[in-house]
Amino acid sequence: MKQKIVFLTAMGLVTFMGPSAFAAKKNCNDITSAPTHVMTLDEVVRVGLCRNPQTAAAYLAAESARLSKNTGYAPYLPDISGSVSATKQYRNKNWSDTMTGASLSASWLLFDFGKRFSDLSQMSAVWRATGFDYSNTVQNYVYQLVAAYYGMLGADAEVRVSTELAKVARDAQDMASKKYKAGAVAKADVLKADTMLATRELELQRAQGNREIAKGQLLNLLSFPQGDNLLIADMPASFGGQADNKTIDELIDQAKRQRPDLLSARESTNAAWHRRNSAFLRNLPSISASGSLSYDFDNNYSAYGAGPNDKLGASIGVRASMPIFAGFANLYNLRAQNVNYERAEELERQKEDGVAQDIWTAYQNYQTAQKVLVQTETLLKSATESERVVSGMYKVGRATMLDWSTQQTDLANAQRQNIVAKYDLYVKRAAVALALGELKEQLESGE
Repeated sequence: MKQKIVFLTAMGLVTFMGPSAFAAKKNCNDITSAPTHVMTLDEVVRVGLCRNPQTAAAYLAAESARLSKNTGYAPYLPDISGSVSATKQYRNKNWSDTMTGASLSASWLLFDFGKRFSDLSQMSAVWRATGFDYSNTVQNYVYQLVAAYYGMLGADAEVRVSTELAKVARDAQDMASKKYKAGAVAKADVLKADTMLATRELELQRAQGNREIAKGQLLNLLSFPQGDNLLIADMPASFGGQADNKTIDELIDQAKRQRPDLLSARESTNAAWHRRNSAFLRNLPSISASGSLSYDFDNNYSAYGAGPNDKLGASIGVRASMPIFAGFANLYNLRAQNVNYERAEELERQKEDGVAQDIWTAYQNYQTAQKVLVQTETLLKSATESERVVSGMYKVGRATMLDWSTQQTDLANAQRQNIVAKYDLYVKRAAVALALGELKEQLESGE
């Protein structure tokens, strides 16, 4: 079964597709403890995204930018206001009659040399940039989850290996004790076996502690209490597999087209350009149409309907305005916005260089991790066979406990290196996908 999670759309929104064990919950934040069933990687990601406050805050920032952008449409519409009044004047120790009235006024900006459009374009660019920032936040959070997930799997595997090695050391200690009692070996063999057993038990304790730390890190990312138990499935990673068939240049070009942080930088540059343009257009004239309607009531006329002294007034007009001098504020604002635009261009160029560096580093680390895994598998196979042969030789008296303990140590090191290499490869694959800006693509959940 394949699950897909789409984090980034053209509008900077998030969409989740696929069944979830938590679908019955109206709000996953209501879940107070970690689930008791075995969780796959895609489920961990979906639950984490639902509960993570950082990604939620980034989404709300994008939503706020969208609503702010909508205010940019207001200048295209008329501005209408109404008022009612009741006044009573005091003069020469006497109060005059109450004067009441109502008025309605409207104004409509007809032409401003494109300033409204520039302002709206600037707010739209900020909105899109914030949407890409949200996508980038999600991508980085998913990478943290992937790293923590495989970190916990690696810690689990380390505990299993340490447990097995402790069992082997315990069997070796029992065998050395029996052979010593039978007079077949010296006391040194028993002491060496005791030392090896103590070492393996100490390594097991450390492995168990590291597993608890790794579990706590993943629970923290999921916003669950760190004392909860958490079960996760051991599964391969498919992230970054396409990198095997592409050159560095192809990967860099792909990243420049879809990396959300780079797209955000480009939209920020676009917003800075429109902001500079708007600052220039402030110095140009604007033309508006205005109209008003007023009605003053004759309070001395008590009959219903219009009074003989009621006054109806109306006006309509066109007004042109242009700033002439504002203490050089518009001039300096224009210069400041021009500098901000140039700064945004430099930041975009810096981000492009960073993207190329990220791709290069992630790709090289991924290629190295593949080679390291192959070497550790070869080393593990050799160490396993050597330990098996030497243990057999010790049982028939053709090897010493020192020889056997040496092979056990080599086997332990080979197993640990293989575990680290295996899960490190999965994380390095995810790092390639993160550098490409497509960590969202697929999560394998198994059948």
